[in-house]
Amino acid sequence: MIPSKFQYKRAESVSDALSMMSDDAKLLAGGHSLLPAMKLRLNQPDTLIDISRIEELKSIKDEGDHIVIGAAATHHDIAHSNLVKGACSMIASGAGQIGDIQVRNAGTIGGSLAHADPAADWPALVIAAEATIRVQGQGGPRDIPAASFFTGFYETALADDEIITEIHIPKLPAGSSSTYVKFVQPASRFAIVGCAVVKNAAEGEVGNIKVAVTGVSEMAYRAHGVEDELMGQVVSDESIDRAAARATDHVDVLSDHYASEKYRKHIAQVYVRKALETLK
Repeated sequence: MIPSKFQYKRAESVSDALSMMSDDAKLLAGGHSLLPAMKLRLNQPDTLIDISRIEELKSIKDEGDHIVIGAAATHHDIAHSNLVKGACSMIASGAGQIGDIQVRNAGTIGGSLAHADPAADWPALVIAAEATIRVQGQGGPRDIPAASFFTGFYETALADDEIITEIHIPKLPAGSSSTYVKFVQPASRFAIVGCAVVKNAAEGEVGNIKVAVTGVSEMAYRAHGVEDELMGQVVSDESIDRAAARATDHVDVLSDHYASEKYRKHIAQVYVRKALETLK
């Protein structure tokens, strides 16, 4: 398939990109979400604004109690960053599970978050990490908590004239653990179900836990039922089973050609259990 005609512009900075933006323009970073949609004529922008060479969007920095990942950092860069591994290991591990090597070498965290595919990995990862997504428009920057960023099916809180510039991820305190597991669609490596967990434990009990799930509903979500079931409990097979049974509480579960609603609900419970078991 061939996309419809478009103009190509290369931005040299964030402000340069913002000055080029219009109602019919789209941002291009890695292109692994946008270009397939254009080839299918599901998206037909008049202009593509290439932000892939803006150096300020590629960095991964230590900012004391958190790390800052530039929106144009690739999945490969994040997966192999010692800074990311030390701050929150599931972020690096999750990045390494995205797509294949070609996708990881070109695809970017900002592009994935902006696209908000309900089967993408990054939404669950940033929600469980309690990350903050910094965006910038003509009116200046603003910060959006990851839990509030995803608003619906391929929908986000990002305004039409805004660009994701940074993702701020808190460093996990000593004694914390984190993991990301997923049941993959073999061809695309998207998550039919993915589960991210961050846990702080004291003397075998769960002191604080964050659980986020992707692939199950129209958008990634925080699994509060799972968290409530485990909070203050001793981690055991029984407590994990009770918690996993609540993986889809108050969620409309998707049904498609990959998995029926019943099967996807079952797999969500299985993979929430798998994630929790790795943190015992």
